[in-house]
Amino acid sequence: MFVIIGILVVLGSIIGGYLLEHGNLIVLLQPAELVIIGGAALGTVFIANPIHIVIKLIKGLVGTLKGSPYTKAFYLDNLKMLNEIFLYARKNGMAKLESDLDEPAKSQLFSKYPKFLNDHHVLDFFCDTVRMSISGGVTPLEMDQLMELDLEVQHHEHGEPVASLTTVADSLPGLGIVAAVLGVVITMGALGGPPEEIGHKVAAALVGTFLGILLCYGFFAPLASAMSKRNQAEHEFMQFLRQAVLAFVKGQAPSLAIEFARRSIPTYLRPSFKEMEAAVKGAPKA
Repeated sequence: MFVIIGILVVLGSIIGGYLLEHGNLIVLLQPAELVIIGGAALGTVFIANPIHIVIKLIKGLVGTLKGSPYTKAFYLDNLKMLNEIFLYARKNGMAKLESDLDEPAKSQLFSKYPKFLNDHHVLDFFCDTVRMSISGGVTPLEMDQLMELDLEVQHHEHGEPVASLTTVADSLPGLGIVAAVLGVVITMGALGGPPEEIGHKVAAALVGTFLGILLCYGFFAPLASAMSKRNQAEHEFMQFLRQAVLAFVKGQAPSLAIEFARRSIPTYLRPSFKEMEAAVKGAPKA
C-alpha cells in the first residue's frame, strides 16, 4: 500500500510542479522515448540474468505492491503454532511428530495455520530442521550450523533480484541519454524545417533524459530498496523460527522456547509477553 502511495506522490509532485510552471503535458507524452528506454532496460535484464532470477524479480516487484505480511498479528499466530507443536511433541514424543512433518498438508497441527502451510519455502525450512532432530545423532550445535547455512544460501538468493533491479536503475540515466542522443540525431536531420518542428524534436530528445533520471531515482531505485527490506523481513522471520527450534531441541520447555522466539522479533513488531500469553491460551488479544 505504501509503495503505491509513494508512486502516486512522486507522479503528483512532478506533474503538479510542472503544471504550476505552465508546462504542457502533451510534450511529455513521448511513446518513442519510453520504447527506447524501457525496451533497452528490459533487454539488459535478460542479458544479465538467468530466467529464475527474472521470475524472482517479477515476484519481488509484485510483492512490494502487496505490502509486508510480517505483522504483529502474524507473529502472534506463529507463536501460538509453535507452542502447540512443541507441546504436542513434549506430550507424545518427537517420533509422533514425524508423520506431521512428512505430510504437513494432511496434518491436523499445520492445517490450523494455512498461512504457514502455504508458504512452502518456510514450511520446508521448519519441517526439515525438526525432522533432523528426530532422526537422532545431530547435536543442537550442528543443527544450528545447518540452519545458519540454509539462511545464508537463502539470503544470497534473495539478494540477486535486488542487485539486478539496482543495476537496471543505475543504467536508466544512461539509457535516457541514449534516447536523447537519438532525438538529437533526428533533430539534426530536420534543421531545414520549420522552427516549431525543430523545437518539438528537441523537446522530445530532452524528455528522454528526463524519463531516464525519473525512472531511476523516482521508481526503480526505491523499488529495489523496498524489495531489500521485504527480504530482510522474511530473513527476520526465519531467524524467529531458528531461535524457537534451537531452544526446543536443546531441551527447553515449550513456553521458554517460544519466549526465545519472541525476543528475536524486531521491537516494532514484537508482541508483549501478555499478548503472547493471551494468544497462546486462546484468550482475546490484549
